Amino acid sequence: MTLFESFEAFELDVLKEVGNIGAGNAATALSKLLDKPVDMAVPRVSLVPFEEVAERVGGSEQIVLAVFLRVEGEAPGNMFFIIEEASAKRMLKQLLSMNHQDEVAYSEMELSALCEIGNILAGSYLSSLADFTQLSMVPSVPAIAHDMAGAILSYGLMQYGEMGDSALLIETTFLEDRQSLDGHFFLIPDPESFNKIFKSLGVGKG
Repeated sequence: MTLFESFEAFELDVLKEVGNIGAGNAATALSKLLDKPVDMAVPRVSLVPFEEVAERVGGSEQIVLAVFLRVEGEAPGNMFFIIEEASAKRMLKQLLSMNHQDEVAYSEMELSALCEIGNILAGSYLSSLADFTQLSMVPSVPAIAHDMAGAILSYGLMQYGEMGDSALLIETTFLEDRQSLDGHFFLIPDPESFNKIFKSLGVGKG
């Protein structure tokens, strides 16, 4: 039995609470950054096997924008904020008043803006998880990539070696002008980190 298969309902409830608090903190931080109200729906939180991560964003050949950062500290891992191009364009237009033209490369300013949104989201979720677990979890400086989902995930593997066999998926939805702007946030702890996280929460597998 894999670690992924051994999770129980109450453990997912703990992760959902982490996701809810993180979403609230992220909405507050983005509202301050953009100087406008930002509403976020209650996120959908689930655990998925690592090999399904690319499928959740349209397949390994799907072109996406992804913010990647490394989690350092007592429960190291990798974090990705992945948005499909249609959502990225709507996010730029509705949250940041930037009109991205089709068939044109993303400008440095557009990439920087998307990277900052991903950074705020990642930091908010990570700090809520660190508060819950009382573990030191520090994000590295984020990087942004525009490429196929499979290539981006492979880059993370090449940079940092073996990833764990499960990913915490937090599906984030911004509500802006009655349109939803969807992003997929993945935390992929290193193989030994999931047990540390759950042991700290009092629901460890031993």
